[in-house]
Amino acid sequence: MLINLSLVDLVEGVACGKIRAESLMQEVYTRIEQYNSKLNVFLSLLPYKTALARAKKIDQKISSGQKVGKLAGIPVSIKDNICINDPELSNSCGSQILRNYHSPYNATVVEKLLNEDAIIIGTTNMDEFAMGSSTEGSSYGKTLNPWDNDRVPGGSSGGGAVSVASGMAILALGSDTGGSVRQPASMCGITGLKPSYGTVSRYGLVAYGSSLDQIGCLTQRASDCHYVFSIIKGHDINEGTSANIEISPSPESTNLNKLKICLPEEYFDQNYVHSEVVDSVNEISELLRKQGAILERRSLKFLRFVIPTYYILAFAEASSNLGRFDGIRYGVREQEKLSLKSLYHTTRKKGFSEEVKRRIMLGTFVLSSGYYDQYYGQALKVRTWMEYQVEKLFKEFDFLLGPVSPFPSFKFGEKSKDPLEMYLADIYSVLANLTRTPAISIPGKPTKDGLPVGIQLMGRRFHDHDLLAAATLIQELSDYHLKRPY
Repeated sequence: MLINLSLVDLVEGVACGKIRAESLMQEVYTRIEQYNSKLNVFLSLLPYKTALARAKKIDQKISSGQKVGKLAGIPVSIKDNICINDPELSNSCGSQILRNYHSPYNATVVEKLLNEDAIIIGTTNMDEFAMGSSTEGSSYGKTLNPWDNDRVPGGSSGGGAVSVASGMAILALGSDTGGSVRQPASMCGITGLKPSYGTVSRYGLVAYGSSLDQIGCLTQRASDCHYVFSIIKGHDINEGTSANIEISPSPESTNLNKLKICLPEEYFDQNYVHSEVVDSVNEISELLRKQGAILERRSLKFLRFVIPTYYILAFAEASSNLGRFDGIRYGVREQEKLSLKSLYHTTRKKGFSEEVKRRIMLGTFVLSSGYYDQYYGQALKVRTWMEYQVEKLFKEFDFLLGPVSPFPSFKFGEKSKDPLEMYLADIYSVLANLTRTPAISIPGKPTKDGLPVGIQLMGRRFHDHDLLAAATLIQELSDYHLKRPY
């Protein structure tokens, strides 16, 4: 099947005419017809005839000798919070308050994909406003894990991860605020990249936590993530947090010999971490040692502060960013001829889920007079201290290795009744967002029940190419990334 080829091989095959973009699109839509209604992946989807017509146009350009882009004919899904100006596609952010919303413009990353002749086929399901770790929090129903339909796919980019894992897309774009690309990649058995903060434009991404959000990509292979990152990265004058800095170039040659890798002791606490997750990390560690890499256990005391620091900052920024959804500036107005206060209250009560309202209220609290310095101000200081500690760590080590999540995919309803338990699912992933560093999830050894387990590799800020090159080599030590649920 074409969908089992790497993205890079598909691009090369389409460009030289050995693979028809039309045939690839037909195969992808066959999978969509088979699995989408069951798994609940797409919130909006291009009609088959439209998608096929766009693929045929790519084939015609190639047959006539015209130059095509670096993603010519590749079917792409994008998370429902990344703006796209297409009459067939909507952007609801998984929320009732934005139902049937059509963006008047494209996000910068969307423009870059389209400029390279990618075909964006749909927007994917997500936890409402990216606030969740399971894709149970969507207002449009939960997305199912293709490996076990009784289990979550991870979140908040669960729909995108499932689209790639099940062959309903070759590439997916998602957003990662505290692990929302890496965690679903881990639970669905694919590869997910969160780039360094500022390397990929956030223009057109509906904000959750502006200092934490980063657009990332989901593919089967790390080499494909590397290829896509090279396309979507770059400074954007339209986006205030876009870094106008030279990113470390892709290394001409890479090997695993003599790489120094830190294994945080706190990531191996078997009182909390699932034993099979530890086994998966240990297996990769041994494979790396055999390749000549130097691995060292190191206690990182500051890791105990990551969850409270992250959630104080994330909730505060959510409170600020979601203030615009009031039924006047943005959002579906629920009632008319009411007082302004009543309009706000009714619109938000009906438009937001319980989890989103919880985060807004907690964020408003930590920003309130009398508590700002005690909570938000202190969290900012702790974050700065963590950035310093991580920067110091990477002067001694090349990478940090550990799990993506403390456990494999869990069953629906298992953690959703306890918000604190759900928040702890992010305990290993939020550090990269707090410190603005790149991190990637690659498939490791599955559990004895066949559930995927993700391994996280974290690197220096703005050294994304080094991280991706190393992840590609590590991935080649096993065949876990080649396995599919169907």
